[in-house]
Amino acid sequence: MGAECCYEVSQIAYIKLVLHALKHPSAAVNGLLLGRLRQDGAASATVEIADSVPLSHSQIGLLPALELALMQIEEHFEAKGLSVVGYYHANERHDDEELGNPGKKIGDHIFRYFPRAAVLLLDNAKLAKLPSGKGRDPVVQLYTRDSSKSWRQAGSDGSNQLTLKEPAANTVLLDYISSEKWQEIVDFDDHLDDISKDWLNPGLFN
Repeated sequence: MGAECCYEVSQIAYIKLVLHALKHPSAAVNGLLLGRLRQDGAASATVEIADSVPLSHSQIGLLPALELALMQIEEHFEAKGLSVVGYYHANERHDDEELGNPGKKIGDHIFRYFPRAAVLLLDNAKLAKLPSGKGRDPVVQLYTRDSSKSWRQAGSDGSNQLTLKEPAANTVLLDYISSEKWQEIVDFDDHLDDISKDWLNPGLFN
């Protein structure tokens, strides 16, 4: 754990998690982050977040349901060399900018398997500014677990640990929002209700 760690989010992972939150604006939503650890030398490392899987818009924090989803998701992405590296969360209330206990507990669960786990919390204030075209920063806040086992927001000291892999990701996201692409997002809840719905969202970016 000694090396400094940065987090790089791919456009696919980023757009999927934001669209998931937009589909359920009055609910708390969550999902898993898939990726790999890239060692950049002895002093630094980067967690590459390659994809995201929308999990829930109702059963936040139920570990049995999470375990079931984790097993299926890990099994699928293992062949691609990816594993669960974190978790994302959007709060039910738009003015709620804190990572709550359910999110922290799921983060702790993932941390046991991946000690550089990230939790991304949707920042509704930044999301609201996107249509003006001024926002280039991710519309999520990064939380990491410190040595005292507490989840703390990264970047409050001015450091920039979270970056978007593709600089134009917010421009692409705006196109998806304007075409109401969020209506097509399927999460694990939807899949459990109707198994014909694919939680991998294979056609989302076609």
